[in-house]
Amino acid sequence: MKRYSKQALAYVMALIAGTAGCGGDGNDEARVRIFHASPDAPNVDVLVDGGRVLENVPYTVASDFLHVDAGERRFQIQVTGTDVTAIDATVPLEGDTDYVVIASNRVASIAPIVTTADRTPPPAGQAKLRVFHGAPSAPAVDVYVTAPGTSIADQSPVLSKVPFSAISDYLTIPAGSYDVKVTIAGTKTVAIKADALQVADGLTAMVAALDAKGGGSPFALQVLDER
Repeated sequence: MKRYSKQALAYVMALIAGTAGCGGDGNDEARVRIFHASPDAPNVDVLVDGGRVLENVPYTVASDFLHVDAGERRFQIQVTGTDVTAIDATVPLEGDTDYVVIASNRVASIAPIVTTADRTPPPAGQAKLRVFHGAPSAPAVDVYVTAPGTSIADQSPVLSKVPFSAISDYLTIPAGSYDVKVTIAGTKTVAIKADALQVADGLTAMVAALDAKGGGSPFALQVLDER
């Protein structure tokens, strides 16, 4: 399982601390997470309405949820240290709503994916997980979630034929330890796996399937805590 480095997390949290005041209060603001998921793109800066809110963000790093005024907001993603803009999109944001803006696909075809996040807690003893197919080098996939050590030979996937750039609905499962396997759709050929993944009570998360840095294999799973 690929996780954020402590240095990357500390860097992003420091940036968030410095920009947390960019929105209003209550129903007049939205909360927005930015996720750099373009495998061959360089480090990027993120601008909201022309103001720089994140700097030098590397591939696979996601920000915390930034507080941003509701309404139509202009998001720009630029190559760090330059005025080269990879994404320039105006996104309508509703107040008191959580969003994830993903810089997705290879840099030649980079595009934003905007999705809402349901950060309400799951029932006691449960967790909520959703899957993002963010690996442009991989075909459509099936996703298996099983008890540790269980063969998938006779198992059915919990998600089938998930295409690139798709984000599933949330799956509610009991907290515990699981094997997660991502296979080429319609086959048992495992492209990505995470064995004995610990799913904590109360967790709400996006599990992202990603290319290696630069693109292609080895593919990896990354868990983005959405709480």
